[in-house]
Amino acid sequence: MAVAQSGDLFTQYQPIAGTWDELFDQQRAIRSELVGPLRSLLATKANHLARSQALAELSLLHQGVTFSVYSDQRGAEKIFPFCLVPRVVTAADWTVVERGLEQRIQALQLFLDDVYGEQRFLASGTIPAEVVLGAKHYLPGLRGLRPPRGVRIHVAGIDLIRDGNGVFRVLEDNLRTPSGVSYVIENRLVTKRVFPTIFAEARVRRVDVYPAKLAETLRAVAPEGVEDPLVVVLTPGPFNSAYFEHSFLARTMGVELVQGSDLTVEDDCVYLRTTLGLRRVHVVYRRIDDAFLDPEVFRPDSLLGVPGIMRAWAKGNVTLANAPGNGVADDKAVCALVPEIIRYYLGEEPILADVPTFVCAREDDRRFVLEHLEDLVVKAVDEAGGYGMLMGPQSTAAERDEFKRRIEASPRSYVAQHRVELSSCPTWDAERGNLVPRRVDLRPYILTGPSGPWVLPGGLTRVALREGSYVVNSSQGGGSKDTWVLSEER
Repeated sequence: MAVAQSGDLFTQYQPIAGTWDELFDQQRAIRSELVGPLRSLLATKANHLARSQALAELSLLHQGVTFSVYSDQRGAEKIFPFCLVPRVVTAADWTVVERGLEQRIQALQLFLDDVYGEQRFLASGTIPAEVVLGAKHYLPGLRGLRPPRGVRIHVAGIDLIRDGNGVFRVLEDNLRTPSGVSYVIENRLVTKRVFPTIFAEARVRRVDVYPAKLAETLRAVAPEGVEDPLVVVLTPGPFNSAYFEHSFLARTMGVELVQGSDLTVEDDCVYLRTTLGLRRVHVVYRRIDDAFLDPEVFRPDSLLGVPGIMRAWAKGNVTLANAPGNGVADDKAVCALVPEIIRYYLGEEPILADVPTFVCAREDDRRFVLEHLEDLVVKAVDEAGGYGMLMGPQSTAAERDEFKRRIEASPRSYVAQHRVELSSCPTWDAERGNLVPRRVDLRPYILTGPSGPWVLPGGLTRVALREGSYVVNSSQGGGSKDTWVLSEER
């Protein structure tokens, strides 16, 4: 189906040369597998989409779907920018993604057990042990401790990109306190309200089951012998950038949203303070980083955590989701080793490819990076949200000199990648009054209980709203889209 046949909404759309466009092929035709599911959307007029987009934004405003940016001195809440035109993934493509994510989580679970156990992988010499043990979030004091039911990665968010050939690749792992799933569900609710007919015709798989699945997973990992576990969501409080999500998940799961002062530890058990007295807590879905979780073990000045909660966890009396210490696998240098981790623990080839990465802790890699800074994207291994980054092709000589000094001073702290052409997707531009191509990534969410991982059919598609930008993070001006995974039954 050629662009000229698809209504005035798409007639002027120009895909970015050299990128994989999620809707159009390189001949500027709608991808054949999407013509049927999106027939009504393709016939939508630009003025109708403009009205629908305004209604969607008004709906998000009234629902309080917000986030905050720490660098904003005013501390103002912002509406998460949202584009109604969805990102569509076919059933065949999603099957590969789903299998790849399940494989990756299974291998990372085994890796974390080993790192905090016998460390057989490190002793094998497959990779330099110092790359793992030198990770900022590796917690050697937890070695020898196993979480209740043996699950460490209860909730994961794995960031994927699609390269110029349409291949999904892993950009990085988020195994500590991954955020964003509330926007997945809210985006879907808004889309269904504004495009009820289009949505029904496309036969899109559901995402609104996530809160129930999350509650089911958390109850399943309660300590042994607990028949009716009490689950709570532990938040740093309303000033946290993701507080909307914390309250959303607690509300939709039907569990208590608590702060550190609401909990107390007695006899190595965790209790919730209530008007009727203390109630035993069995599972804490914590949205607090390790450093602030327990002032007895980590930062003594933390007012956000619960004194003694790590003692209760070590005794197996409470489940902490996610388990403390997972951050060692979040480290970008360790992420580059996951293909080897999969081969070692599972004896399989990775289903999902990684973005090829140079680890500056390795001498050969470091030498190459220093000689080719203008061609590479350099990242600090323990930063997130688009911070601590050098976009080599867009950098100045002064910026490259600064990063060269940083890498030479602390090579373990940096990795580098060739700039990967993120796929693009038609995105509404209110100022121009039409659709423009903008780069996107995808964060699927995986829940893991004793029976294994479950992948949410969809995820958070983040979009770089600025023309030419590769940075999709909301804190850096990015927005989001609904992600439609098509059903096999059509």
